[in-house]
Amino acid sequence: MTVQETMPFADWLRLREPADAAARAEDLLDAVRARLAGDRPTVVHDLGSGTGSMSRWLAARLPGPQHWILHDRDADLLARAAEGMTGVTAADGAPVTVSTRCGDLTRLTAADLADGSLVTASALLDMLTAEEVDRVVAACVGRPTLFAVSVTGRVRLTPADPLDEAVQDAFNDHQRRTVDGRRLLGPDAAAVTAAAFARRGVQVRERPSPWRLGPEHADLAAEWFRGWLGAARAQRPDLTGPTLAYAERRLADAAAGRLTVLVEHLDLLADG
Repeated sequence: MTVQETMPFADWLRLREPADAAARAEDLLDAVRARLAGDRPTVVHDLGSGTGSMSRWLAARLPGPQHWILHDRDADLLARAAEGMTGVTAADGAPVTVSTRCGDLTRLTAADLADGSLVTASALLDMLTAEEVDRVVAACVGRPTLFAVSVTGRVRLTPADPLDEAVQDAFNDHQRRTVDGRRLLGPDAAAVTAAAFARRGVQVRERPSPWRLGPEHADLAAEWFRGWLGAARAQRPDLTGPTLAYAERRLADAAAGRLTVLVEHLDLLADG
């Protein structure tokens, strides 16, 4: 598979799910559990649920009966997410139920989330604009909100290569690109989100949640690298020629278990 031949999005989400689960900052969950104590059943709105990675991970770590409302604009992903919740129970064995809502999550209002005990999202914020983040934050205020695995733009590949920094910078510029008039936040998203909560008087706790990809994650490291380099080349086509041999080396190292990758993320918990 070449750099350009990346896998379908749903397959990518499934491939990255274990790395996301390992990365999320579990110490924030004590504060979440404390806020939810006595609020039963717990109603959780999961924004941009994709194939349901966040709901599967968190539902099993929270006690008591839960109802998850999964939001996404992709009906197929929502169906996969709901199916993937079959058999999931709470930390104490209590039942977990699921419903789905297909639509533009950036247009949700406080009224749409009024029944929620908690709002969650994972790997979402970088795909939004500053205006969209502000609307989402405004809708979430009043209940604890956990946004996990938001990219920071910082990566480290081992062994290092002189081209790593140029590719990283081009990738980050691509993440901040303008699409159909929307300027995406990319690696600036976590800071913009925290500031939006702060303007509304809401305290935000931040924790690092890095991917640490070693030989046991060779398939994920290779697929991540293809997407990372492909986006960098799309942003800076002049990098294509100079990175041909670079790509071959990196993919060979990944296949042989010689490549390790650190991809930095942040988890944010807004206290409501």
